[in-house]
Amino acid sequence: MLQDKVFKLKGKVMHYVWGGYSFIPEWMGEENLQHKPYAEYWMGAHTLAPSVLITGEDEISLRDAINENPVLFIGQKVFSQFGELPYLFKVQDVKEMLSIQVHPSKTEAEKGFAAEEAAGIPANAPNRNYKDKNHKPEVLVALSEFWLLHGFLEQPKLENVLQSVPEFQNFIAIFQEQGYKELYRHVMEMPQQQIDELLLPLVQRELQRKQNNELTKEQPGWWVAKLFESQNGIGEIDRGVFSIYFFNIVKVLPGQAVFQGAGIPHAYLEGQTMELMANSDNVLRGGLTPKHIDIPELIKHTTFEGIIPNIMKGVDLGNGERNYPCPVPDFGISKIELAVAQTHGATSTSLEIITVMEGELQVNNLLLKKGETCAILPGETYRLSTPGNVLAYKAFVP
Repeated sequence: MLQDKVFKLKGKVMHYVWGGYSFIPEWMGEENLQHKPYAEYWMGAHTLAPSVLITGEDEISLRDAINENPVLFIGQKVFSQFGELPYLFKVQDVKEMLSIQVHPSKTEAEKGFAAEEAAGIPANAPNRNYKDKNHKPEVLVALSEFWLLHGFLEQPKLENVLQSVPEFQNFIAIFQEQGYKELYRHVMEMPQQQIDELLLPLVQRELQRKQNNELTKEQPGWWVAKLFESQNGIGEIDRGVFSIYFFNIVKVLPGQAVFQGAGIPHAYLEGQTMELMANSDNVLRGGLTPKHIDIPELIKHTTFEGIIPNIMKGVDLGNGERNYPCPVPDFGISKIELAVAQTHGATSTSLEIITVMEGELQVNNLLLKKGETCAILPGETYRLSTPGNVLAYKAFVP
């Protein structure tokens, strides 16, 4: 039986093409000799890349440990409610834009999964929308200045965009008479040749404006130009370009957070974050990706209303802990900042994962350096302190 309840945890690096080359390797204290993109560092028990617990001389897969002894590793309450560790914790470095996407609700994910199973679509088929029966809410806490698309612009702002972009003026009547859904359906179902003809002058204009330093990141044109300036020639124009103009462009400062629930269309544009999400791969994509795009399915699950993005500053819990409340039972996230002589005591109610972004953190008898992570089993009373200053993030089940 395990004597201790606090272990070092070794995560897995995911080398997706959109990732940066230096942030994650520098954080981990590694050299990126092969010049690979380091997109994400996963901490959790996801089937694709489970983390490893270091118990003395041994290393065991966190997923295997949970499967063999769920009550010890995630606690009875979490096991009864979810049957697994319900979250996946990540450090993310977004260098190139990610796909425009929407996540289904839990009920819709269950229905979609059952329908695709009944239709006999293989789990790994590229045209498969539903990989599991779970919803995929997620929260990000920015580690740098971070940019994303999040939800549709409010009506007056979107009307202004349609009026001020010459290529969009024919859409004003559709939007005013039939609303967000029909506007989005219209552009998303447009034949590719028509998209290319309509958007070519727009893309050329934005490329020129960015070259002349006439654009800032607050403007859609900046991102459109970024999308095409790395390509040789313009070629086929991604229908995701419409979303860059129709959605809110959001700037999040370090320590601020944004939650994305079911139905909110979004895309990460640039920067570094901590991301915490439900343990799911259910993504319905709407552009900026070579992956499968299913427009009818995307439209079925999108929330068609203008929103003001909610940028959370977090709630100060005292003792150096700041929590970012999320309206889901699957996960919670806190930022921990301690200075010398400051301590923080707590008792874990679920499996907690703490990762150190800057400085060093003492967790009971375990010293974690920058780039190191620990797992704390449920029911453990622990004390945090630091020999200097520390910035760490904690994931847990609330």
